[in-house]
Amino acid sequence: MIAVTMGDPAGVGPEVIFKALARPEPWEVCTPVVLGDPLVLERAGKLLGKKLPIRTLDSTAEGLDSQGLNVIRATPEDLADHQWGKLDAKCGRAQVDFLRKAVDMALAGEVQAVVTAPIHKVGLKMAGVDFPGHTEMLAAWTGAQSFAMMLAGKRLRVVPVTLHCSLKQALERLSTAGIREAALLAYRALKDWFAVPSPRLAVAGLNPHAGDQGLFGDEEERIIAPAVRLLRQEGIQADGPMVPDAVFRMAADGLFDVVVAMYHDQGLIPLKLLERDQAVNVTLGLPIIRTSVDHGTAYDIAGTGKASEGSLLEALMLAARLAQAPKALGAP
Repeated sequence: MIAVTMGDPAGVGPEVIFKALARPEPWEVCTPVVLGDPLVLERAGKLLGKKLPIRTLDSTAEGLDSQGLNVIRATPEDLADHQWGKLDAKCGRAQVDFLRKAVDMALAGEVQAVVTAPIHKVGLKMAGVDFPGHTEMLAAWTGAQSFAMMLAGKRLRVVPVTLHCSLKQALERLSTAGIREAALLAYRALKDWFAVPSPRLAVAGLNPHAGDQGLFGDEEERIIAPAVRLLRQEGIQADGPMVPDAVFRMAADGLFDVVVAMYHDQGLIPLKLLERDQAVNVTLGLPIIRTSVDHGTAYDIAGTGKASEGSLLEALMLAARLAQAPKALGAP
């Protein structure tokens, strides 16, 4: 059983959930229950022209319908005046309520995984939640001390060392210990969840040409190379610091199983360009399984029916597979 959070009600989450769960593939591998608002999902169905029955539940103990959307109304917010593509404090609070309920259910063993639709980060602030995104919230709520974000596609996987912060902050936060931690989480995920027997890690450089022996910055020699040496001492196949403008192509060609990127956009730009809407966000280091779409709320197309359900469908399929993996992921 998988909890699917609706994300920001004003974004594309409701419609991609409706599209994905109207398809047969998820139901072949799991039983989804949506944590959201039935009224908003009904509106999503109408704009898509789909007639999928919506069953509103108080809990999964009532039993789930395999022929329609099972929805737990997981927020006290009144979304009767909900509007697509419009930032709203009520929607901001509701998106947090959906996630909180999903985490509680997963920690209690009521569901075996959580799949999240996109949230709006400004909406988090409007809700009074002092976290920059899903990953950090999930880590805090589950008590995870060591965590990372893996974006996984058919040809490329990336794990950024620093997450949701400015580029200036990413440079300030980059450390040998942080690189090692992210790499160890990636290594364990590949072995335990993705069944890669001997993972090959590429650790990206930070600067053009990976610093070119200090000509364009010393972070490679001072911060990144020591982390690579530590990983090798622990018996891990790690190469780096690798030239950033070449390493992602090399990984996509099969030379590496994952690229450890130094900051958010360094890893996500090549992945999204290559994988389009087929990549999945997996949070590493949590005591629960969580996957997510690799896109945002897309306010510009919310309510038009144009949003693709591809990433959510992949997230559901991967969550179901990971829920059957022999080992769980924790801190290294």
